[in-house]
Amino acid sequence: MSDLCLLGAAELVNLYRKKDVSPVEVTRAVLKRIEDLNPKLNAFCFLSQEAISNAEESEARWLRGEPKGLLDGVPVSIKDLILATGWPTLRGSKTIDPKGPWNDDAPATARLREHGAVLLGKTTTPEFGWKAVTDSALTGITRNPWNPAKTPGGSSGGAVAAVAAGMGPLAVGTDGGGSIRIPCSFTGLFGIKPSFGRVPAWPLSPFGTVAHVGPIARNVTDAALMLDVLSLPDARDWHALPYEARDYRTTLEHGVQDLRIAFSPDLGYAKVDGEVAVLVREAVKVFADLGARVEEKHPGFENPEPIFRAHWFPGAAFLLKDLSVEKRKLVDPGLLDAADQGKKFSMMEILEAQQKRGALGAHMNLFHRDYDLLLTPTLSIAAFDAGKDVADAMLHKRWTDWTPFSFPFNLTQQPAASVPCGLTRAGLPAGLQIVGPRYADARVLRAARAFESARPFALPDLHRL
Repeated sequence: MSDLCLLGAAELVNLYRKKDVSPVEVTRAVLKRIEDLNPKLNAFCFLSQEAISNAEESEARWLRGEPKGLLDGVPVSIKDLILATGWPTLRGSKTIDPKGPWNDDAPATARLREHGAVLLGKTTTPEFGWKAVTDSALTGITRNPWNPAKTPGGSSGGAVAAVAAGMGPLAVGTDGGGSIRIPCSFTGLFGIKPSFGRVPAWPLSPFGTVAHVGPIARNVTDAALMLDVLSLPDARDWHALPYEARDYRTTLEHGVQDLRIAFSPDLGYAKVDGEVAVLVREAVKVFADLGARVEEKHPGFENPEPIFRAHWFPGAAFLLKDLSVEKRKLVDPGLLDAADQGKKFSMMEILEAQQKRGALGAHMNLFHRDYDLLLTPTLSIAAFDAGKDVADAMLHKRWTDWTPFSFPFNLTQQPAASVPCGLTRAGLPAGLQIVGPRYADARVLRAARAFESARPFALPDLHRL
């Protein structure tokens, strides 16, 4: 209670119910935190003018004993790739007219409103979410609360910077190649990319069916609570899974006793920083201590980066296809390069990549007949300098070079989460990735919660900011 900004979503709902804390108190505290820290971190690119009035409406509902939903009065931020009625969705790009019109809520935004969440505003993203760090010509450089000289990762970099710094307990993120898990790993948060279609999304991402929507939180319980809301049905998403009426919190405490878990330290081909590798290996031991049957085992596929590139780069080309010559001059040069590469793919090459993607998905289906979960590092490195796309230009040409563990599971559409698993000597977080079979979102959450119970997550020292 000493810092309202660091209370979790589930804690807040419980306190509102007991009338120990008011949604207005909490929202004012969070807005003050944003006022103090956003100039240093650049997490928000747009702030709502209705947050206090929305909190007052929530307070009135709680005083009547009539909460609107599961997140009534909880402050939440929306990544600026996701539509919100009346708010500009500029996607980190100077090519979009701020005037709109902005007449639609995306499914995630609509569900949060229906459940009474206090929507704070929009969080920063690289242009159209194209890369794994967060900077753009429109919004500038977003920084890591653990060390502002470092990147928070991306593309949900504003979302994680906000949550880690107490600027709201929950954030909506997107993940087309790791964009929830990557920044969660860099900032010591929990985030899950649910099974594709679990969270309805509209309109479909220009990058297609590798793109997921999911929750970012400071603990697993809050993420499960948020997933209960985000996974509610929306008919606009043609790809959405049939709605599964369940509470993801009910199985969180079931533990990992007797689960069959494979641990792959490098997927058989990836290079991993030595410090990160040690932290991850120590974290894996926790699962064995908790009663799981852990075996070091690679899933047995080759680096699927060429398959991912054949999905991602043509998506970038499609994204920019209608831009005028003048507007193209406003686009991130790295995105222009990706789009130019995307134009070079033939239809036959794209169809071949789709076939290989299907084979990879089938391979992982078969792998999970023997293993309930797969553990890997979330990333191969810890956070590097803000403003850069890669940590070391001699080792990495593009963001996929330092994210070898994330994008494979966008191709396979499996649920995958990042849990913080320790700090490097420089005081920067590392992440452990938990991957489940398709549709086993609850199992991934359960395993993450078991790990969190044994190794509680740390938060950055905000006094240093």
